[in-house]
Amino acid sequence: MLGTIVNTLAILLGGVLGLLFGQTLPDKIKRTVIQGIGLSVLLIGGSMALQTKNPLVIISSLVLGGIMGERIDIELRLQHLGQWLERKFSKNGKGAGFTKAFVTASLIYCVGAMAIMGSLESGLSGNHNILYAKSMLDGISAIVFASSMGIGVLVSAVPVFLYQGAITMAAGMLQGILSPQVIVEMGATGGLLIVGIGINILEIKEIKVGNLILGIFLAVPITFLFTRMHLGM
Repeated sequence: MLGTIVNTLAILLGGVLGLLFGQTLPDKIKRTVIQGIGLSVLLIGGSMALQTKNPLVIISSLVLGGIMGERIDIELRLQHLGQWLERKFSKNGKGAGFTKAFVTASLIYCVGAMAIMGSLESGLSGNHNILYAKSMLDGISAIVFASSMGIGVLVSAVPVFLYQGAITMAAGMLQGILSPQVIVEMGATGGLLIVGIGINILEIKEIKVGNLILGIFLAVPITFLFTRMHLGM
């Protein structure tokens, strides 16, 4: 759990620095930096998605994950959670940016190959290097996000701790199940979702990434199925 703890503390530290000193930055600088991060997120997500060995896995995972996610309406539940936290943390229920900050930061920090693979490696081998690298990236982005969007970024450290911690704890049980091919396809599916997050950050188009997030986990059985049936491109 050490890697996840360091990651959580990095987000909290970056968020606090952003809240304390972020106001000294002009809005146009914050806006430009956010756009730069959005472009970087697109690049990272795209490079991860291109690692796939079978695009049919990603397509099937996101289609089925999207159907399930819409039925559950994960995005709406995340928004409700953010609104509940907003009432707890914001005076008089104000702070319209809290929910957006919480949801956006939570998805950015939780979705992707580094979160999954780093947590798995941490649990399976005790090697925390991937999560340490992720901590640096998350901490830097938390400074900018918190300065622009507010305290909701700090609260996003909670789902990061729970999500990555759960994967780390379960890694031992999954050791005999997750093959390198499965990890690649999970990461590639998560990478495409990160592209969606980048599009959201740049305000190009609103994509319900939260309702697609189950696709990452559906990539596991679908990869097994396609491998056995020798389906691919």
